[in-house]
Amino acid sequence: MAFILREAEKIICAVLFLGMTAVGFANVVVRYGTNYSFAATEELLTNGFLLLTVFGAAIAARRGEHLAVTLVLDSLPRGLRTPLILLSTALSVLLLVLSAYYTAIVVSNQIASGVRSYGLGLPGWYYTVGVPFGFALVIIRYLQHAVEALRHRDAGDTPHV
Repeated sequence: MAFILREAEKIICAVLFLGMTAVGFANVVVRYGTNYSFAATEELLTNGFLLLTVFGAAIAARRGEHLAVTLVLDSLPRGLRTPLILLSTALSVLLLVLSAYYTAIVVSNQIASGVRSYGLGLPGWYYTVGVPFGFALVIIRYLQHAVEALRHRDAGDTPHV
């Protein structure tokens, strides 16, 4: 169970990518074999990419491989780096919390309005319900990386948060 919690976003991305590959491949085979195509594959792949992007961001946040401009941090004296790291982390978490909050509102509005997808006619919230959870996972992974970066700072390394 610890493995699943530790590697949740990697497992989700792997399953999503495998499913998207299978759907795309099936569409190509049917299109070239019969001159028809599955209209719903575009819908599935587009929404799959959305989820893949959010959960992929969680992987990047955990590894510290997200976009970072460290020019200011690197030019500061060691004593001022920790407050800047804390400010950067607080602002990033605030942005992610707001993103999770507003995407949860989008899901709620989709449920209330009964909007349906254009290809399969599924309720629209089926595709977006994972996005707020993805942002929550990014928050958790980003905080994990920030704690590790601050610990390494104590060892003399330059952290990049």
